Amino acid sequence: MGPTIDREKVLTVLLKRFPEARLCDVAAAANAIVGLDPEYDVVSPAQLDRLECDAGGRHFTARHVVNGDLRIYHRVK
Repeated sequence: MGPTIDREKVLTVLLKRFPEARLCDVAAAANAIVGLDPEYDVVSPAQLDRLECDAGGRHFTARHVVNGDLRIYHRVK
């Protein structure tokens, strides 16, 4: 077995290297680097029958997912 890679150190390096990146993307990259399985998976527009969500003063529907304006994730485990 090889050396263990510290995920938190990888995360710190990635955040310094890519300060404008979204935290969810940086976290996914850190997981991939250290070999962790993804914790969340994207819900595709084809999987949605209906969606209505009010968040941050905005109203979202399934149309926003189809257009790519909104991504929805579900826990894999």
